[in-house]
Amino acid sequence: MRLSKWSNQASEKEYKLSDPTSEVIFHAYPQSPVAEKVRVAFGIKGLAWRKVEIPRLPPKPMLTALTGGYRRTPVMQIGADIYCDSQCIIRELERRFPSPTFMPTSDQGLMWCLSRWTDGALFDQTVRHILGAAGDQLDQDFAADRGRLYLGEDWAAALKQANADLPHLVSQVRAPLSWLNTQLSDGRAFLLGPQPAAIDAQFYHVVWFLRGRWGDGPSFLSEFKDLVHWEANIQGIGHGTCSDMDPQDAISRAKSLEPTAETGVAPHEPQGISVGQPVTVQPDVNGGEQPVAGTLRYADAETVVIERSAEGVGNVCVHFPRSGYRINLL
Repeated sequence: MRLSKWSNQASEKEYKLSDPTSEVIFHAYPQSPVAEKVRVAFGIKGLAWRKVEIPRLPPKPMLTALTGGYRRTPVMQIGADIYCDSQCIIRELERRFPSPTFMPTSDQGLMWCLSRWTDGALFDQTVRHILGAAGDQLDQDFAADRGRLYLGEDWAAALKQANADLPHLVSQVRAPLSWLNTQLSDGRAFLLGPQPAAIDAQFYHVVWFLRGRWGDGPSFLSEFKDLVHWEANIQGIGHGTCSDMDPQDAISRAKSLEPTAETGVAPHEPQGISVGQPVTVQPDVNGGEQPVAGTLRYADAETVVIERSAEGVGNVCVHFPRSGYRINLL
């Protein structure tokens, strides 16, 4: 088996984050595939981080106190700055901890473009696949919550259709996995070469989800021999070093500090927004989710940051990606 030596290299570079202003606090639950993506990213960086375990299903009062209503998993907190969506989290980790890099080649722009597919259409397709395969065995509360989030208002009918369409859904995920297998067929350790990249984590979370949550996942994946070797290399990276943190301690941390986000709006802003303007931000899908309200603090082509204040939490800045999120001017 072609195991990578990266796990040893990462451990030698591990960041020890004892400063409360820079300590990485990760709000997630263990079964979340998107959280697994970020845990692998922590491993690539060799980070020490704090783990706040959140419920799988709403309500999530300790989390939404910090985010202003955003309920998706995961969320990263550093002081009084709250980062929503793995796209935003990975970007911020690269900014704060540039070595080892998530972008070991000169293809950074292409990797971000590709990640919008791995984290969007490919992941949504995989969710339909796994929910459909579970059929009537799926926990009804979980089915209602995730069905509404990913399948729309008529989620019950969509879930039945996914179950009926399962052979087709399997064929649709088989194609991209065969492409990955071809990419890895020259013996490389990771998708871009000898060093792991963000795009490895962004593809891996889909494979991890299929293997762990679909009963036929292991036999299905066995077709892709080079992909299975790559999986082992990703697992060898690990997740960095984590220690538990109480949710109330995370809220207290935010309350004791002030946000450090930049202030301003970059040139060529198409929505005409300005600092201090009341806005809401939400995922740009019909998932029945609560918008997060606040005042605009920063915006550019990739990121939007809103500032908000709440009793018990204090002043926080909530960071979102621009891609995949809607800013509503109030």
